[in-house]
Amino acid sequence: MRPGTCSVKTSLLILILVCATREAFTQTLFEMPEGVQPRWASGENPAGAKGKGGQANGGRKGAPTVAIKAGESRVLAESAGTSGTVRRIWMTFPDRSPRMLRSLRIDMYWDGAKTPAVSAPLGDFFGIGLGQTTVFESALFANPEGRSFNCFIPMPFKTGMKIVMTNESSDNLDELFYDVDYTVGDRHGANILYFHAHYRRENPTRLQKDYELLPRVEGRGRYLGTNIGVIVNRKTYHSTWWGEGEVKIYLDGDRDFPTLSGTGTEDYVGTAWGQGQFAHDFQGSPVADEKNLRWCFYRYHIPDPIYFYRDIRVTIQQIGYLAAHSRPPVAEAGTRLYRAGPGLVEMDMSKDGKFEREDDWSSCTYFYLNRTENGLPSLDPVSKRTEGL
Repeated sequence: MRPGTCSVKTSLLILILVCATREAFTQTLFEMPEGVQPRWASGENPAGAKGKGGQANGGRKGAPTVAIKAGESRVLAESAGTSGTVRRIWMTFPDRSPRMLRSLRIDMYWDGAKTPAVSAPLGDFFGIGLGQTTVFESALFANPEGRSFNCFIPMPFKTGMKIVMTNESSDNLDELFYDVDYTVGDRHGANILYFHAHYRRENPTRLQKDYELLPRVEGRGRYLGTNIGVIVNRKTYHSTWWGEGEVKIYLDGDRDFPTLSGTGTEDYVGTAWGQGQFAHDFQGSPVADEKNLRWCFYRYHIPDPIYFYRDIRVTIQQIGYLAAHSRPPVAEAGTRLYRAGPGLVEMDMSKDGKFEREDDWSSCTYFYLNRTENGLPSLDPVSKRTEGL
């Protein structure tokens, strides 16, 4: 084989695949599916009714916002008696404080279900935890200038949908601008999967008890990914590294050990040797606050799909690393560390090594399921969501 032949063939194959993908995408832009109609739900027209948008003030921008008083709920979008797909959600509002972002609650119902498939604090749902906002863009979420919220996840339904926002704060939300863009009349196949999202927080986590990104869910579906927020327990661990824990994905009957296992927290989001600020399509860490020891990061399994056929459970370990440069303050404080491994064995503080931790972890995890209801625990009360922010 001549030198370079393999690389030339590989490059040619990649070019063919890219061209084929682009051709398929452009075809979808000019092929019109029969009977599918666009709808935009807004505060003035939450039902997306035909010919009922933009009527206030004689059609001269008379109602661009709605208010949600403290303790009240509002239906943002609703469609009944038809199939369809939610395709884009955008919103903004003036009070984007951590407390408000954790106090606003978004719930989504598919096909008349009694319990929501999505139930999460608004900020966490839109791709970043800890009540933070920053400029970032991923394949599923975006915040172009740090003051808006965008979601591009397709959410199909067969007979109807309802999206509700509840203000669980003690302050009125005086101005909410939003659009829910969807289509009706979509012809979904028998193997349709419904979109779900689940929020959790543990403050603190427990030694040697892996944090559950997704408690066990039964059914058939696809794990889409998660965004995670970590607030380091500075009082106990000072500035020691917190991200040695491995992601474990238990599939289709796995119990003691998972089928899928990662190599470390920052490895899971595609970086290495620590975790700075970055935002890519499928992985990122939009918040990497080394001063205040807070991180927000995500991983979306789009090019590397994770399917399950019976059940799924996803966890991540809380393991840190004691290095020479971070050892002095821990040693001076007389903190006891326990080495990573079976049993609680006290660590030799004169040596580097991995150790078990208890920090503040929260997450919003996304997945598709062949059922409209997931059986997961209901959303934490607002007091637990906002504590310590």
